[in-house]
Order: sequence, then structure tokens, then C-alpha cells
Amino acid sequence: MNVRPTLICFFFLWLSAVSSAAGRQYYFVYDRKNFTEAQRYCREKDGDLATVDNMEVMKILNNTANLDNMFYSNNSYRAWIGLYDDHVPNPWRWSLSDTSFYKPGETEFRRWKTGQPDVGYSRKVCTVMRPSDGLWDDVGCDGRWYPVCADVRGSDVTFVIVALALTWTQAQSHCRAHHTDLASVRNMAENQKVQEMLYGGGVYWFGLFRDSWKWSDGSTSSFSFWKNGQPDNNNETCVAADFSQSGAWEDWPCDMERAFICYGPGEC
Repeated sequence: MNVRPTLICFFFLWLSAVSSAAGRQYYFVYDRKNFTEAQRYCREKDGDLATVDNMEVMKILNNTANLDNMFYSNNSYRAWIGLYDDHVPNPWRWSLSDTSFYKPGETEFRRWKTGQPDVGYSRKVCTVMRPSDGLWDDVGCDGRWYPVCADVRGSDVTFVIVALALTWTQAQSHCRAHHTDLASVRNMAENQKVQEMLYGGGVYWFGLFRDSWKWSDGSTSSFSFWKNGQPDNNNETCVAADFSQSGAWEDWPCDMERAFICYGPGEC
């Protein structure tokens, strides 16, 4: 028996201080395809595989997913989203992606400690500053350190130390919820201003990171919702959301056939 793909659509409007996306319409397709086939299908519908750039989108996807249709389609509750790993060394970028915040050349400011950065070019790498000298180190993103957040109001920037030991992703979420974002350090004056606020012998998160994971539509969102222990395999370079686990993300071989989520005009 042929099963016609089921589409479930919704309209979602999201606005924030960091970036904005208006009128995104997401839809599930329960016909099994590998990642490349799913990507082609979504693009043929004038959209792309879904970019999930904040927790509100993730919550709505969870509320929309039809687990019975998904399991009938591929004996699992997983669906492809648009995230994949190209294993190409990426340039460093700032968590605060609003380009109007940066003046020409300021995004290139760096104050690395001698010998840094030295972490390999696979997976996500984040950056800390040390109180003793204000120099930067690249480290894994799962350590727990105090964040430096920023409140941005036009051309005025105020830095805030948060006395909570958090992973980089948790720090980013906290800063975006309570301030503007993790701090961007655009020049030597700002570096000195941040350094003067630091204390103790630890290190402090700020907003510079590098990530080999990319979104199919070219979006630069740094939001992530990985399941514990994921990603876990260099040969698993495409990402599915597991809706039996609140949509938490897992890396999988791209030739697996799964249901998938598009965004765009859809067929509603």
C-alpha cells in the first residue's frame, strides 16, 4: 500500500534582539529519505531543511510532531533537520551575529595567548579570557566557567559578569535571556574593560566560537540542542531530532532514511 506523505504546517513569528525570522512555516514529511534527498525535496518546494535557531522553535516542533506517523514511516521517532558537519576548518565568529554592531575590521580583533588557538578543527570550540593577562585560550565548550555577558543599547555596551558556573551553550542562553548576548570583544579598549572586571584564578567565557556544524540554508545560528553524549562519531555528519526525547539532536550517517522537517511555503 502506498502511503502519501503527510504534511503538518504551522506559522511561527520570532523576533529577538540578536536576529529575526518572520513568517517561517515548518512542515513534517513522513516519507523516508536520506539527508541529501530530504534536502533536495525541501529545496524543490522553495524552502530548505529546517533551521532550528532557538528553543521556542524546538518546543513548537515537539508539539507538532506526529509520533505515530513518524514511527510508521521509519520505525523510529527521528526526523532530519538541516544541520550537518562539513569537517572544514571554520573561521571564528561571534555569538552576537548582528553585523550592525561591528565596525569595519573590528570583528578581526584577536588577543590569543602564545600558542593559541591549539584545539583541533573538529566539532565546536569556544573561547575564554584569563584575569591575569586578558589573553584568550580556545577550549572545549563543555567546561563550566563564569560568563561575561553584554548589554548593547545602540553604540553603548555594558559588560556583566554572571556568578554562575555554566557551559558555553548554557552561558549563551543565559546571556541572551537576561542581557543581549555573550560579550563580543571588538578592540583593545573593550578587552581591557572586560579584564578589569575579572577576578580569581579561573577563566571566563565570552562570545567567540568556531563550529564545523552548519545549517543547510546557510544560517549562522549557534543554538544547539544535543542529546547528552552527542555528537559522538566523526563519520556521522548529519543531524536528526529524536522526538521520543523532546526532539534532542543526534548525529547519524547521512545515508540513513528518515522522516524530515522542511521550512518554507509548504503544501498546505
